[in-house]
Amino acid sequence: MKKTLVWFGSVIGAGAVLALLFGAIEKRSEPRIISVTGECLTTAPKDKTAITLRVSVLAPTAVESVKSATEQIAQITDFLKSQPVEMQTTQFNSYEKTEWNRDEQKSVVLGIETTIAVEVSANSIEQIEKILGQFAGMKNVFSDNLRMYSSPEVVQPIMEKCLGVAVENARVRANALAAGDNKQAGKMISVAYGTNTSDAVMPISNLMRGKVMMATANDSAAGTIVAKDTEITVSVHAVFEIK
Repeated sequence: MKKTLVWFGSVIGAGAVLALLFGAIEKRSEPRIISVTGECLTTAPKDKTAITLRVSVLAPTAVESVKSATEQIAQITDFLKSQPVEMQTTQFNSYEKTEWNRDEQKSVVLGIETTIAVEVSANSIEQIEKILGQFAGMKNVFSDNLRMYSSPEVVQPIMEKCLGVAVENARVRANALAAGDNKQAGKMISVAYGTNTSDAVMPISNLMRGKVMMATANDSAAGTIVAKDTEITVSVHAVFEIK
């Protein structure tokens, strides 16, 4: 009986030693890693020009206000459908408009104001100028937010290429750090990235502000804005194996 217990205890002890040995081997086999960041800065050309056309109608009743605004915006959209532009409705609201009367020291109802806005974009500023000229001086028509921007079709491939550059920059940085230990970066174990775009526009003069007012024949609106290319920033956080 004692021999059996001794043999059983020896098996358990040997098993424990083997478990510790294999555990140590497994622990030593875990790869050494290095975590670094990489960046890429680039630009994309601005291929689109956009403007927001806004119709605002003030009338005594909601029915009159909405009816007048929808009829007027319909005239605008009917014309836009015949032009090489893209458009979408960005605002449609109707509310009671009030004004503070200083003499009576109270708020006075002016009527119901209905506002409908349509964003219009085109491949050239000349096309936008043509559209604005079509509605110049029209009652209740205003414009906002003249701008140039880069379309997703232009930005996407440039951003994807920049992402590859950011990863390569991260690898170069990892190699530089690992070189201090006579090592180098191996396979990439994981990566996370973030992107940012900046559509910086530098206005020289306002093509439109408040009520739609187009330049006369002697005062062309061409070249009224100067737009820098869209700035694109891609940052990555990558983990590499050290070998």
